[in-house]
Amino acid sequence: MPQPAFDILRALAIGSQALGLMLIITLETVMGDAARPWQGVVLALMVAAALTIALIRLYRRNRLRKQQAQRVADEDN
Repeated sequence: MPQPAFDILRALAIGSQALGLMLIITLETVMGDAARPWQGVVLALMVAAALTIALIRLYRRNRLRKQQAQRVADEDN
């Protein structure tokens, strides 16, 4: 199966990680040492976003495999 030219999930993953990194750096610049708890929150949100995107990708891949298996089974009958 060919890969699509533009993968929205990959774009979301890259965008969320880039935004999180920029936010962590900005918090450090603006707040100094007081930013540590907020940086932890941002990091937790980054990890949650990455896990969510990975689960969505896994769900889509499994759904496509099931559809292909169903098509093959229908062609055999």
